[in-house]
Amino acid sequence: MASSSSSSAAVSRLNNLRRHLDSNLPDTTIKGSRLNAIKVKVAAEVSEALSLGRPVVALESTIISHGMPYPQNLETAKQVEAIVRENGAIPATIAILDGAPCVGLSIEELERLATLGTKAQKTARRDIAHVVATSGNGATTVSASMLLASMVGIPVFVTGGIGGVHRHGEHTMDISSDLTELGRTPVAVVCAGVKSILDIPRTLEYLETQGVCVAAYKTNEFPAFFTESSGCKVSCRVDTPEDCARLIEANIKLNLGTGVLIAVPIPREHSTSGHIIESAIQKALKEARENNITGNAETPFLLARVNELTGGASLASNIALVKNNALVGAKVATALAQLREHCPSC
Repeated sequence: MASSSSSSAAVSRLNNLRRHLDSNLPDTTIKGSRLNAIKVKVAAEVSEALSLGRPVVALESTIISHGMPYPQNLETAKQVEAIVRENGAIPATIAILDGAPCVGLSIEELERLATLGTKAQKTARRDIAHVVATSGNGATTVSASMLLASMVGIPVFVTGGIGGVHRHGEHTMDISSDLTELGRTPVAVVCAGVKSILDIPRTLEYLETQGVCVAAYKTNEFPAFFTESSGCKVSCRVDTPEDCARLIEANIKLNLGTGVLIAVPIPREHSTSGHIIESAIQKALKEARENNITGNAETPFLLARVNELTGGASLASNIALVKNNALVGAKVATALAQLREHCPSC
């Protein structure tokens, strides 16, 4: 009896402790999880669209702050958001401003980020806590943008190209956190493949290890960012936004816990000669090694240097492919919203 009484008292104390902890948790709730501290600021039109099941497309902000100079970066950001709207979805550019993670930026906030440029910290998943804790400004990469999009329930994210395994990565272990994020965050990423300054075959091997479905849009080959093909075959081909929507929905409903990568080739008229790009990349890589440029500073340096060496051709291609990805991504998000509306139990 004493043992039973002692056990009941312990259970009672445990229940009281749980009630006390629950009552002291804040009320912020995202996707069913109670957050202990930080609120994600969601723009009103994004919040409304999500609550009504309308299509939303998440967009990163590193391309604005680190991808091109002002005012070209601001104009490109506005144009990309306009393309998303024209194709039936609501754009939600993601960034951290004054320590607040934001999903959906106003024109004023876009302009602020564009003028900050590289003064905004390039923010991957690992950097989010630091930028928030120091009330800093962060331009989110693919990994951070995916995470914040997932927190608020946005299933489709558009970017230019994802990071990957760097060339000579077998020696340096320089592997983008974009790849591990794809392995653990169920958001579909629409992109033009892996930036060709990276090791594309090893990147695809790493994604396979992470269990990530890699699909190519209207092709059997994985695109190489500036050019239509990398020479690497993919096991999954999708030919329409509806194909993409069914793939994304199946991945989510199976609770696989991984993202889906939808690789869209750059439009042929904007594709840059592979030989010209590769020659520029090799020269830029050599300069990066000679100047000991590594880590998250390497990709912006390489892209900027390749642009200089190609006389601006690579930047023009970069802008063109981002706009094309936004068009495809918006159509995919719209198809996914329609699929869920017409067949919620499929």
